Amino acid sequence: DSRARLSPPLQHPAVCRIFFIVPYSPGKIHPVGKKRSLSVKSMEKRLKTGPFCDTINLYQNECTARRRGLHLHTDTTILGGKHQEQRNAFSFEVFPPKTDVGMEKLCGEGGVLEKLYTLNPDYISCTYGAGGTNVGKNLEVLKKIKADGKCTPVTHFTCVANTKEGIKDQLQTYLDNGIDHMLALRGDIPFGWTGTNGDLHYATELVKFVRKEFGDKFTIAVAGSPEGHIACRSLEADISFLKQKQDEGADYIMTQLCWDMDQFRYWMDAIRAAGIWLPVDVGIMPVLDAAATINMALSRNGCVMSRDLCEIISKHWIFPNPFAPNESEESIAAKKASFKEAGIEYTIKLIDEYRVCGINGIHLYALNKYDDVARIVKESGIVDLI
Repeated sequence: DSRARLSPPLQHPAVCRIFFIVPYSPGKIHPVGKKRSLSVKSMEKRLKTGPFCDTINLYQNECTARRRGLHLHTDTTILGGKHQEQRNAFSFEVFPPKTDVGMEKLCGEGGVLEKLYTLNPDYISCTYGAGGTNVGKNLEVLKKIKADGKCTPVTHFTCVANTKEGIKDQLQTYLDNGIDHMLALRGDIPFGWTGTNGDLHYATELVKFVRKEFGDKFTIAVAGSPEGHIACRSLEADISFLKQKQDEGADYIMTQLCWDMDQFRYWMDAIRAAGIWLPVDVGIMPVLDAAATINMALSRNGCVMSRDLCEIISKHWIFPNPFAPNESEESIAAKKASFKEAGIEYTIKLIDEYRVCGINGIHLYALNKYDDVARIVKESGIVDLI
């Protein structure tokens, strides 16, 4: 039947030979994460009594059944004797400061991390310098998060300048420190390089290598690019590589930033149609500074900037340009403050749009700040702080 879709077989030993067929309508993707309370026997009965069974959250059935998964805000259902979690994640990204003063502000008593905990994130990820250039600070930040015990620490990890033995040693160090969640990335290629200069060249290879060497010891997130990775030949190719990451053993997706909501909705439909059923956590960079926003969009990612965002930048333009301002200090300060206010409102509206797109989590780039991020969290209603 051309209207039916055959999903991958489940990996749980009790149901590994059962295939689930779900009804499919062009242009409509069945929601991931819809709550079900079906035992294996009841599922078998439904298969026998009708041409279609209920839509099943494939992430819950396969991925969570065979791996630990994150400790998230969840509702619980039962499948095959195991608790399955309905995922609705909220998280932050921070970066490892390069100075002792920066580390104290982030990790010290009363610092940014401790303040972020009050917003009840499920996990906090920490970026990783190219080639491990700041891996010591990365580990220090993650150890602090782990020791505080308020949420799950997630390390970014790249292929850049890493040998296979180096990868094994570094990942074992993370495990030895209780850090068993990672975001597997190729990594940004340093200026002047032609490749990673390491043994692995793509995130697909990194996911495969980690699964081969460490089995299920790590929960692995992978990056998704709603507009296609800037280095990839096409969006279709990029989606096929995302599917490959899933097949190699990834657990969930963290997206690159995307301000083009029409494109994001198209991408969500496209990845589900391609058989990618992993949960999607949306990466969102708060719009707080014009120069930083332009830099993030164009220097690395080639992101489309929405008309609304362009209008905000234009209305608060610092002449001759935000990277080399030549106005009075008073004028610059006033425009920056006004831009930040408009940018926060824009970010809140963006979150509203994302939350009705069938996503499974919001991942806010905290930029090692608290006040502006806290305002966004509270006014957007991402979490109920009670």
